[in-house]
Amino acid sequence: MSFAKAITKAGQDTGRYLGGDRLQLAPFLNTLRNYNVGKCRADLRAAVAVTMLGVPQSLAYATIAGLPIFHGVICSAVAALTASLFSSSRFTVLGPTNATALMLFSFFALHPELADRSGELLPLLVIMAGVAAVAASLLRVADLLQFVSQSVLVGYVAGAAVLIIANQLKHMLGVAAWIDGESSSTFAGLLIELSRSMCFIQWQTVLVGALTIALFFGLKKWRPRWPGFSITLVLCSLIFGAVLKPLSPLFAGLETYQTFTFSDITPKMPEFFRPEIFSDISSLFAVALGIAFLSCLENSMMARSLASRSGSRPDANQDMFSVGMANLASAVSGGMPASASLTRSALNADVGARTRFASFFSGLMGLGMMVLIAASVGWGVPLIDFVPKAGLAALVIAVSLSLFNIRHIRICLRSTADDAVVLIVTFLATLIAPLYVAIFIGVAVSVSLFLRRASRPHLVEYEFSDEGELREIGEKHKRPLPAISIVHVEGDLFFGAADLFRTQIQRVVADEAIKVIILRLKNARHLDATSVMALEDLVRFMRSDGRHLIVSGAPREVYKVLKRSGVLETIQEGCVRQEGETNLFIGNSQNPNLSTRNALLRAQELLGTKQADIRIYYDPAHEKKPAES
Repeated sequence: MSFAKAITKAGQDTGRYLGGDRLQLAPFLNTLRNYNVGKCRADLRAAVAVTMLGVPQSLAYATIAGLPIFHGVICSAVAALTASLFSSSRFTVLGPTNATALMLFSFFALHPELADRSGELLPLLVIMAGVAAVAASLLRVADLLQFVSQSVLVGYVAGAAVLIIANQLKHMLGVAAWIDGESSSTFAGLLIELSRSMCFIQWQTVLVGALTIALFFGLKKWRPRWPGFSITLVLCSLIFGAVLKPLSPLFAGLETYQTFTFSDITPKMPEFFRPEIFSDISSLFAVALGIAFLSCLENSMMARSLASRSGSRPDANQDMFSVGMANLASAVSGGMPASASLTRSALNADVGARTRFASFFSGLMGLGMMVLIAASVGWGVPLIDFVPKAGLAALVIAVSLSLFNIRHIRICLRSTADDAVVLIVTFLATLIAPLYVAIFIGVAVSVSLFLRRASRPHLVEYEFSDEGELREIGEKHKRPLPAISIVHVEGDLFFGAADLFRTQIQRVVADEAIKVIILRLKNARHLDATSVMALEDLVRFMRSDGRHLIVSGAPREVYKVLKRSGVLETIQEGCVRQEGETNLFIGNSQNPNLSTRNALLRAQELLGTKQADIRIYYDPAHEKKPAES
């Protein structure tokens, strides 16, 4: 194949790769065609419930991220509204989440020089995350998310929950003023700072936190269908923020949140035409990529989980596109990073949402709540000013406890050793490394263990029976050294298996009595450039020593790889095409053993004999123990 043809072929393959399952730029139009009053009523009911949960949660997630609370409220409204127009899932609701908020906090805690500019850098960071998700959806990267083990997410969420609880304890205990921000940027440093500040604990904040947690879990137990998070936050704000704080001197020092005005929620686009923009992009690149990856992973898993309830089939790349668009919209409106919310999405499905417009209506209601909160400042009754930090911190801790899914943790620890290793390593990485690094550490370990399992092709001993059937040889058969060896390859032959494949074949070739190897590739899969080059090296080595290699049982996919790569010509060297000679025999699905028989005849021709001994190679790594025979 010429270089020009190879380039053309690569371009055609890329075009087909990018062209499949094209993204829809306006999938909501398909929903509108069959939309009716009944669906609208169901969507509105669901939107009310989701908004009652979403707005208070947005305050909590902005708090976790260490940002002014209006960033969370904007993201909750704008992301839910925007994502609904582009997603494939009808239940998924996007907005701020625990994991992405903590990843943001972790980054700025480790880079205090950037934390002072967080308000300036946040729009740029969210834009970068949105662009990364949109670009990944165009390249269909979401197809690769299926290779990320669930153990990674379970370990990451459990580790993030520990970090969230540890970070919120300082507010619940009332010792935030005594915590050194730089020293507490790591989990170990935070624990040390908390232990040092125990003597400064305020009983008022502990009381507020304890009663808040008790009320939350009480509602969850006795009234599970009520919006417990919202009700608890409202009652806590009324009792402690609106009544006890102004009336009782004991609670006068209780910290509350500062509200925001219309000037705060004015969109602030990053200044792209400034000298340090490229330095900022370089500093934010890793965390932007981590946020985009985590957001898309959360969204994909949530969409698949909810789709199993309704029998629908989500499009992972379309959902990734919606994550990117939601983050771009959140960035230009002044919000924080957006991801798929576990609690709000599940609630949306549980209360009977019928279409994607339930999320859309929730976004509109969220915008209305944002305007109401900002307008309340002008009325002299700033709503957010009544929310005690200790109460909201206690609610965040209570919600974080639910992130420890004991059943999933037990399954991951008990299923396989690899799953247990992935979960433990990811969990520890979240506590030791920055979160935007920890998620990739978990993925790297998961993929590495998968590749280790997949990259172990093995060789099985075969023989022809008296009836002419090709079968696995029995253990008790003894043979003299033959001139022909039939090597049956089982497993994947991608790059990770190439070296092991080469080593196993070299073990066979080391026997000088062998003159012809019949390489049976009937069950070989996923050949790539590395394994093909290893095969070519083997052919050339044997030929230089006056020996031969024949391929039998090759499926069409293997044949195409060998032909496109040009290695087929190397295998066929010396064959007289006019006489029908060939060193490659394609598999026959109707008679799987026919190609091996033909290869055997070809081997006898090369040896110039019709009575050559036949040795069926046996891989000692798969030898059965005597006790098992």
